[in-house]
Amino acid sequence: MKHKIFVDGQYGTTGLKIHEILRGRDDLELLDISPESKKDQQAKQALLNSADLVFLCLPDAAARESVQLITSPTTRVIDASTAHRTHPDWTYGVPELNPVQREKIRRSKRVCVPGCHASGLIMAMNPLLEQGIVPRSQKLICHSITGYSGGGRAMIDAYNAPENSERFKSQRPYALGLQHKHLPEMKYVLGLDFPPLFTPSVGNFAQGMLVMSYLVKADLIGTPTRDRLLELYRDVYRGEAFVRVIEDNVAYLDEGFLDAMSCNNTNRIELSVYENELYLVVISRLDNLGKGASGAAVQNMNIMLGLDEGCSLHLNF
Repeated sequence: MKHKIFVDGQYGTTGLKIHEILRGRDDLELLDISPESKKDQQAKQALLNSADLVFLCLPDAAARESVQLITSPTTRVIDASTAHRTHPDWTYGVPELNPVQREKIRRSKRVCVPGCHASGLIMAMNPLLEQGIVPRSQKLICHSITGYSGGGRAMIDAYNAPENSERFKSQRPYALGLQHKHLPEMKYVLGLDFPPLFTPSVGNFAQGMLVMSYLVKADLIGTPTRDRLLELYRDVYRGEAFVRVIEDNVAYLDEGFLDAMSCNNTNRIELSVYENELYLVVISRLDNLGKGASGAAVQNMNIMLGLDEGCSLHLNF
């Protein structure tokens, strides 16, 4: 019997990508809503309650409204918005977070997809916090650069408009009031005493991202080195198909440069570490539409439905 899947918000960037990833699956039945019916609450409610699993690819307020329309006790939900990422009744959708998270996701009826920036920071910093190398009182510093597809259809259209070809050539930092929407989940999931100092930026490329976490060795516990961090990452992420720990930075870099787009169209996240005598930098590279959004959503769906976790998802090592 096929699992019935409904993508609420199927015409947005994340929803379209989920449909693309799931296209051709013979174990799923994708329920569609026509463009003219997408604002018809009765039509949407019928689909929400007839589905085995629903993806919410909506703005926060709309995602909360859709959850309220679900009355079926068997409908399971994966929310790609920020609406429920710090809600105690929702499971945070990073299967690699700890040894029990995958089982929590499998058993949960309500799972939230992490933010793309948050995914990069959390997967880099959580092992260091769990092992006591980074204290919970540490004021983490993080910068991220992402492709413009992360801003949805409006930003994609703006970057593709001919009149903006010169205007948008440079990297463009944003959220400079230091109140980015991913900060609450970063603090909540990592159990930090303070939210990170986080500055995101948009690059003049469609997909891909680098999340860069900066550490001062003197502020850390023990005498952490790059080799120590790599050893820890290898141990924590051993057996995780979608996590790659980079051993050789020389071979990894392109003449000393790091391309933000090399994980595009995969569900892979790569962790690389750089150091001098005073500092460490951990860089997470991922596809903002893959492991940072739609790919992560499908990975969680596969777990929740008891399917092969990697089904439809690409590694491309």
